[in-house]
Parts: sequence; structure tokens; C-alpha cells
Amino acid sequence: RLRELRIDMKDLKGLLLFTIMLLAAGAAGCTETVAQAEAGDVVKVHYTGTFANGTIFDASTDREPLEFTLGAGEMIPGFDEGVLGMEVGSTKTIQIPADQAYGHYREDLVLELDLSEDLVVGQQVGLTLPDGGVLIGRVVDVSTTGAIVDANHRLAGEDLTFSVQLIDIA
Repeated sequence: RLRELRIDMKDLKGLLLFTIMLLAAGAAGCTETVAQAEAGDVVKVHYTGTFANGTIFDASTDREPLEFTLGAGEMIPGFDEGVLGMEVGSTKTIQIPADQAYGHYREDLVLELDLSEDLVVGQQVGLTLPDGGVLIGRVVDVSTTGAIVDANHRLAGEDLTFSVQLIDIA
């Protein structure tokens, strides 16, 4: 025997509308894709760079985000690799050993020069190489007979940590 079930048309419309909304919400969630940063993408990031002891050496938070092309060699290798695969809005901590950052500190890049001009400790100087290239160094000591110039990058030999937020993928 069949039992007769009476449903008010108003209730049926409400149930049908509710079912359609659930299906639509589920379908929208299934088709949404989140862009991930890939080699060749132009990305914008905010970052804070710190040394192993936590001291901040640089940050972009008070200026425009840093913009660069992933994989184009514009950034140190460890930073570039760390941003790969990030999603817009995500934040990531990237730890970069010295050899993937600015290299190890090299004693052979600390040069003793005869004084041919007045130099001041902290001053940057360009050193012309035999092939015509220029190496930038920083005067670290001055005496009456000469000057010591360190041509290492200021972050050479340092393991670095960056907190990075991906702002945009162009």
C-alpha cells in the first residue's frame, strides 16, 4: 500500500532552492584553482630578511613590494627557489645557506692598496679588473701608506632567513 504524502508547494520551493544553492556552492569550490608562482612569472613580494641571530638586515614592508621574474637570475638562487610554488596571499619562511645567497666570505677579496687618493673608512670604491670589469669594494681601514678594501658582498658568509609574502603574480 502506498501512503499519500502531502507537501506544501511553498515547502517544496524552499527545499528545491536550498538544494540548488548547495550544489552551486559545491561546484564552485570544485572548479576554483589557485595560481601558484612558476618560473617565468613576474611576481611581487614583501619580505623581511634576518640573520641567524634574528637581527633584521632588510625589509620591504615600508616600501613598494619587490618585483622580479622568477628563474631569471635577478635574485639570489635560494630566494628564487623559495618563492616557486607559492600562492598569492601566502606567507613562507625561507632559510638560505650562504652558498645559495651571497657566497662564502673570501679572504682573497680583501685587498691592500697603495694610497693614491684620500679614502675614508666605509667609502665604496670601484676596482678595475684586468679584463676591464669593475669590482665594488668597501674601505675597511686606512693608514698613512695604504688602504684595506673588502670586495665581498656585505652579506657574504651569512646564512639568511626571509619571511616572504606573495602579493601578486602578473
